Amino acid sequence: MTEAQLGLVTATPIIIVFAAALWRMGVLSTTGTVSAIVASVAIAVVLFTTQ
Repeated sequence: MTEAQLGLVTATPIIIVFAAALWRMGVLSTTGTVSAIVASVAIAVVLFTTQ
């Protein structure tokens, strides 16, 4: 596993947790939270497989 892949594996869960925390505080709507999670996972998958 390269350093870039390790960074993706580390950063993606942090983004998901941050989005969930913002949703729980009422800052993000459910749609915004789901969009943020889906987008971050999709980006991570594409970048992970192309590294």
